[in-house]
Amino acid sequence: MGSKDKKVLIVDDQYGIRVLLHEVLDKEGYTIFQAPNGVTALQIVKDEQPDLVLLDMKIPGMDGLEILRHIRNIEPETKVIMMTAYGELDLIKEATVLGAITHFTKPFDIDELREAVNQQLVS
Repeated sequence: MGSKDKKVLIVDDQYGIRVLLHEVLDKEGYTIFQAPNGVTALQIVKDEQPDLVLLDMKIPGMDGLEILRHIRNIEPETKVIMMTAYGELDLIKEATVLGAITHFTKPFDIDELREAVNQQLVS
C-alpha cells in the first residue's frame, strides 16, 4: 500500500491552517480531505473512513472533544491527532482518554507534525 491509499482529514475552522496542512501532507502523497466544522468532518468520516484525523480543539459549534467522541462512535479505529491552543491541558487529558494519539500546540512546527503523521501512517 502506497501513501496515496492513506486518507487524512484536516478539521480546523481556520482556512489558513487547512491550506497549510493540505499543502504539506499532499506533498507526502496522502489523499487529503478538509472540514471547517464538526458536521462536515463527521460526514467525511462516514463517507471516506480516513486513516488519520488532524483535529483542532477549538472549533465553533461542535468542539474538538465532541467531534472526537462522534468519530469514536462511527470509526473507533481512526487515528486522531489533536491541535490545540496553548494552555488547554485539561482538554488534552480528556482527548487522550478518548484515544487521541498525541497533540500539537499552535503554532506548531509543521515538520514535526508531518513526521508524526508519517509515523502513524507508515504501517
